[in-house]
Amino acid sequence: MTAVRPALVDWASTTVPALYDVRVGHTRSWPLRNRFEYGGYLWLVDLDDLPRLPRGLRWAARFEAADHLGDPAASLKDNVVRFATLHGVDDVARVVMMANARNGPHVFNPLSTHWCYRADGSLACIVAEVHNTYGERHAYLLDPDDAGRAQAEKDFYVSPFNTVDGRYLMRFSGPGEQLHVTMALQVEGRTPFVATLTGRARSATTGVVIRTLLRWPLMSLWVAVLIRWQGIRLWARRLPVVPRPPHDPVAGVVANTHDPLTSPNGDRP
Repeated sequence: MTAVRPALVDWASTTVPALYDVRVGHTRSWPLRNRFEYGGYLWLVDLDDLPRLPRGLRWAARFEAADHLGDPAASLKDNVVRFATLHGVDDVARVVMMANARNGPHVFNPLSTHWCYRADGSLACIVAEVHNTYGERHAYLLDPDDAGRAQAEKDFYVSPFNTVDGRYLMRFSGPGEQLHVTMALQVEGRTPFVATLTGRARSATTGVVIRTLLRWPLMSLWVAVLIRWQGIRLWARRLPVVPRPPHDPVAGVVANTHDPLTSPNGDRP
């Protein structure tokens, strides 16, 4: 039987700024089974042209360098470009980021995805930036194949129920009208954890932003609380807690000075 080749990914971005209506799923299959799913939204923005909302809405969506991987005194784009350069990719001309915005006094991004493009519009790399609820951050530079598949050794403590062992098998779509991201953790031949994200883009007009805020107020705070609640449930089911090792940020990642509500994590890879 002839093997079916995976479809090639169109890396082109939808019109930005945009809001993705998303569904996020976490599935744990070992050593116990647990699954949950939640809805919400994420922003998609061009780091050369960050959105500026009307004065009365600016509290609801801010994008600050201090909330992400690099120097808080530099720009978001400069920090992503510097990270890519430090890790061997020196031809990034444009960066499109998917993330939660700072909403009032709070922001939390379990995953910020940076699609990095060359001047000719081709994809140079993806920078996957991960935060845990202990106020720590890490980033992985990924070189996906034509089907969007990438791999990386796990180097960051995310959940108190997983060691810093194993390898991530990931798959990304482009930041188009439809969005698909999968991150599977493999450890010693098992796949104990899989996270998925699917989304549909809407242009971030003022009306769309207002309706989205009314439906999902304080979005990133809700995500942080939900993750902690899942952690409490797993702890109550006697899933063993793994001690957190010291974390040294990799080159191009600066330690977080906006430490968000540090407390135990939930069910994440």
